[in-house]
Amino acid sequence: MTRPINPYLVLALAATLPGAGHVAARNAARGLVFAFFAVFFSVITYKTTPPDRSFLGRHAGGLFVWALSIPDAYRRARIRTTMARNTGL
Repeated sequence: MTRPINPYLVLALAATLPGAGHVAARNAARGLVFAFFAVFFSVITYKTTPPDRSFLGRHAGGLFVWALSIPDAYRRARIRTTMARNTGL
């Protein structure tokens, strides 16, 4: 078993790109699901909002999912690091 990645690096990756933090923390399926739903809800809100809304308003659904994925990736990386430390890895 390899040493887990630093949770702060996972946090930085998660804040940079949706799903990237999960992929770095070796939870690729969860990261891809977050990335898919970030794009999916971004498209849905883009299609359903009027054109005079700001960029943030037109992509609010995707940005919301992305915002949820950031602390989730960090928390999972911290748990993995703590478990590895407790087992002596």
